[in-house]
Amino acid sequence: MASIFTRIINGEIPCHKICEDQDYLAILEIKPINPGHTIVVLKKEIDYFFNVDDRALGGMMVFSKKVAHAIQKEFDCKRIGVMVAGLEVPHAHLHLVPIVKVTDLNFDHAQMADNSELAKVAERIRRHL
Repeated sequence: MASIFTRIINGEIPCHKICEDQDYLAILEIKPINPGHTIVVLKKEIDYFFNVDDRALGGMMVFSKKVAHAIQKEFDCKRIGVMVAGLEVPHAHLHLVPIVKVTDLNFDHAQMADNSELAKVAERIRRHL
């Protein structure tokens, strides 16, 4: 069965897309830790992040760098934290989270976001790409 990310990539489930290319997709997290929390997904469905081949893993980081810079231009944060949890969805992805302190990288802080607010956040980030 296709993962939720594959279903998003295939257009079966709506998302707030930041950007994409032929290999990767950046979307807003619907339950963000902080505003601007973005998920970068490998379009090829591979369960475990460290089973991704070196070329694709390196490409994912280069793609994420561009997205992280756009997020940081829009949100007042010290850094963009990068997190690979790997348990919540069996599809290789990483989280880009605007943070002020390392303890911000905690899913216990996540709250369901309003869909219209997510649309505004996505537009704000896309302006910097």
